[in-house]
Amino acid sequence: MSEYIITAAILIIGDEILSGKTQDTNTSYIAKALAKKGIDVLEVRIIQDDEAAIIFAVNELRSRYTYVLTTGGIGATHDDITASSIAKAFKTPLKENTNASAIIKNRSKEQPTDHYLSMAFMPEGSNLILNSLSEIPSFYIDNVYVLAGMPSVMKVMLDDVLPQLKSGQKVYTNSLTSNALEREIAKDLADIQSLFSNVSIGSYPFYDEHNKGTTLVLRSRNTDALKSATKKTLDMLRAYNHEPIIDFAIQI
Repeated sequence: MSEYIITAAILIIGDEILSGKTQDTNTSYIAKALAKKGIDVLEVRIIQDDEAAIIFAVNELRSRYTYVLTTGGIGATHDDITASSIAKAFKTPLKENTNASAIIKNRSKEQPTDHYLSMAFMPEGSNLILNSLSEIPSFYIDNVYVLAGMPSVMKVMLDDVLPQLKSGQKVYTNSLTSNALEREIAKDLADIQSLFSNVSIGSYPFYDEHNKGTTLVLRSRNTDALKSATKKTLDMLRAYNHEPIIDFAIQI
C-alpha cells in the first residue's frame, strides 16, 4: 500500500446501538470528516459493551489500520467500560490521569463523587482529548482515539483530534443521477470500469412514487482518470437518451 494511503476504522461501542434504541449518527459524521483529510475509512464495527469484545476489536483493528476511532462507553456509570477494556487491550494499567482529574474537579462546584472521578482513569501512557462542550476529556493511546458516544460531545472531541491525524491524498467524487435503470446500463458500466482500474464506480438505484433510476458515483485520487471515466459514463448515459443531474468535484 502506498505511503500516502491513510486508513481508519470506526468502532461503535454500545448495547443501545445494537438494540436499536439509539440511532448511530456518529459513523457518518466521522467518516465524512476523515474523508476531507484524505483518510480512507475501510471498516466500521458496532459491538456490545463487553470487555472481551472491546479488547478483541481494538487489538485487531489497531494492527490493521492507521487509526482507530471509538465512540461510546466513557461515562461514569457501571456499564462504561471502554477505558478499562482498552487498558487491557494494550496490557497497561488503568491509572488516574492527574490532568484529567484536575479538569473534572475544577468544573465541579462540590467535591465530585468517586463515580464521577472515575472518568479521569485512563490507560497509562494516554494523552488527553479535549472537550470544549462539557470539558470532561477523553484520551488517545498510540493509534486508538476514544471519543464520546453522545454526538454533540463526540463532535467537539473529533475537532480536537483531527489536526493530529496525518492527511492522505484526497479522494474526489463525481456523481451522475439519471432515470437510467441498472439493468439497462449494467454491461456498459462494467466495460467502463474495466478501462479504469484506479477509478471506483458505484451504482445505486432508487425507486419512489414519482421516479426511478440510478445514481452513479465515480471516485478516484487520480483527477485525470476521474475526468476520463466521468466523460465515458456521461456519454454512455446520453447514448441511452438519459441526461443526468451532475454533481462533479472534478469538472470534465
